[in-house]
Amino acid sequence: MAEGVLVTRNLTKRYGPFTAVDNVNLNIEKGQIYGLVGRNGAGKTTIIRMVTAQTVPTGGEVELFGATAPADLSRMRARTGAMVETPSFYPYLTARENLEYYRIQRGIPGRGCVDEVLNFVDLAKTGKKKFKNFSLGMKQRLGLALALMDHPDLLLLDEPINGLDPEGIVEFRNILLDLNREQGTTILISSHILSELANLATHYGFIDGGHMLEQISAKVLAEKCRACIELSVDDAAKAAQVLEQAMGVRDYEVLPGQVIRLYCHLDEPARVTQTLVEGGVALRSIEQKGANLEDYYLGLIGGVRHG
Repeated sequence: MAEGVLVTRNLTKRYGPFTAVDNVNLNIEKGQIYGLVGRNGAGKTTIIRMVTAQTVPTGGEVELFGATAPADLSRMRARTGAMVETPSFYPYLTARENLEYYRIQRGIPGRGCVDEVLNFVDLAKTGKKKFKNFSLGMKQRLGLALALMDHPDLLLLDEPINGLDPEGIVEFRNILLDLNREQGTTILISSHILSELANLATHYGFIDGGHMLEQISAKVLAEKCRACIELSVDDAAKAAQVLEQAMGVRDYEVLPGQVIRLYCHLDEPARVTQTLVEGGVALRSIEQKGANLEDYYLGLIGGVRHG
């Protein structure tokens, strides 16, 4: 059984009459890269702030590494690292000087961790360059280095690739993948840049208006978004038999409501139609389907209403 790293139960945050997060249930297991997907204002940052104790929940519960009691939660938060919004560094200090300051402030023993994380995020050779002269990508990588300095088991990142150029996004993504694969770090990363999460996440949580719409693995999502021809017929069993015998079709699935999804012959819809008609199957509709992550999310928020 997989180890639960972060679980929330009916986590809620209200600001007066406004509900920023409404009864959200997260379930993140060890080794996952969990993409929290939502547009700006969906509640992503508020969730991370409640998990890291920067914001007090109005209701619900946070569980970290199996702990829920306040004293135990405080202890378990020492096993987490977080980068929420833009990290705050001293502009006239170097990368090394900034990290050394925070190392001393946090009581982390030994200077070796500073060199280790600077090497890991490829900032070891910045020398005397001041933080104020860093590119956005360098600033984000220094923020990640700070979050990693105490070797966390869980890493929480709020929109870390926001504003990065394509090269910076690739660099950041590769660092996170190395961290996950080599050190087994569990990662929660929030973003509205859906195309980039598709190259990174093993699991997703889709949130909108403070509501969790769906949690799904990347594997199941890929199946849902797989390109296909969707056929609505009068007799799905008969249609499947006709397609198997006449066209050698094997890659398909039969859905409730007399619907068939065909994952082959995608460029031959006319032939599929003709084959079914000649086989005595009444075809109600035929539609080409397939979606990317963005299409899937837009379909979710377009199809769900909350009163």
